[in-house]
Amino acid sequence: MRRSREGASDGVLLLAVLLLGGFGLAVLYSASSYNGQVRFGDAAWYLKKQFFAMTLGLAAMYGVSRVDYHALKRISGAIYLLSVMLSGAVLLFGDTYNGSRRWLSVGPLSFQPAEFAKPAVILLLAGMVDSMKKKHQGLMIASVFGMVLPIVALVGTNNLSTAVIILGIAMIMIFISNPRYLPFLGLIAAGCVFLGIFLSLESYRLERLAIWRNPELYEKGYQTLQGLYAIGSGGLFGLGFGSSLQKLGFVPEAQNDMIFSIICEEMGLVGAVCLILLFLLLLWRFMVIATHAPDLFGSLIAAGIMGHLAIQVILNIAVVTNTIPNTGITLPFVSYGGTSILFLFAEMGLGLSVSRFCVWPGKRR
Repeated sequence: MRRSREGASDGVLLLAVLLLGGFGLAVLYSASSYNGQVRFGDAAWYLKKQFFAMTLGLAAMYGVSRVDYHALKRISGAIYLLSVMLSGAVLLFGDTYNGSRRWLSVGPLSFQPAEFAKPAVILLLAGMVDSMKKKHQGLMIASVFGMVLPIVALVGTNNLSTAVIILGIAMIMIFISNPRYLPFLGLIAAGCVFLGIFLSLESYRLERLAIWRNPELYEKGYQTLQGLYAIGSGGLFGLGFGSSLQKLGFVPEAQNDMIFSIICEEMGLVGAVCLILLFLLLLWRFMVIATHAPDLFGSLIAAGIMGHLAIQVILNIAVVTNTIPNTGITLPFVSYGGTSILFLFAEMGLGLSVSRFCVWPGKRR
């Protein structure tokens, strides 16, 4: 197929990303100022680190957005292999924080390879499905899952939430590329069986289910209860920016997974809805880009990024509201985490790269 002419990146997508990034920094400062002051004597400690990571992320986003995404198809396998090697290295040489071994250290810097695995899987699966589009659907599905399961198993050993996200990304990309629904229903059943077995391997995972059902009966349900108190006390318009009481040591690590509860407390239902609308704007632009991409490879990249964001946002908000058991999933662009924000912005650059080649209505090819 003849390649479409290169144009400008999607301005609405870029605006949504910058608005979410700016909103995230402001909320992070409010949620983390108490912890920063108590632990490090600097209320802006978390903000400074996040701002540094976001600066690197913006540079990565710009750099990736200027690359022709078609060139990435040739190296998608190498990128995925690197992510597998890094995830395996975590099991051997990883650093442990708060009881979880998820980080690798390089000098004074540390990062989570699991965050790199998300864009790596999106690129790999987009390339595989595009190359196998004329093959038998069953063979394509088996090949895709055969490639994804190693990284899911490695990451899931110490980070079940990220493993679920990666598996979800794979299922969404297969669903989009496959016109038949029956195989997809089989995949859902197989995925449920896989998760059931995986949950039963460790007692603490089953304990989370019990805490989810009755958080008031368990000491580990304290974080969930305090998050719900924060949401309830915010009401319609909230207590005001910076006025949260639950962030003063009541919600543990308020700047991380539970930051949505602080948003609800300070900005109320109105603020929470505005944030969700921003995420919906971002998802809508990726849907538009996937629809107008010049080829299946570009369309699947945009769909994969959209699926990643949708899964992570839905799961985070569901955890904070105790709709599902606690899984330790961060809120994109908002929760504290340098590695997460860096690779998230790099993914946005990948989406912007695809948008440069989109065939918009009225645009000549």
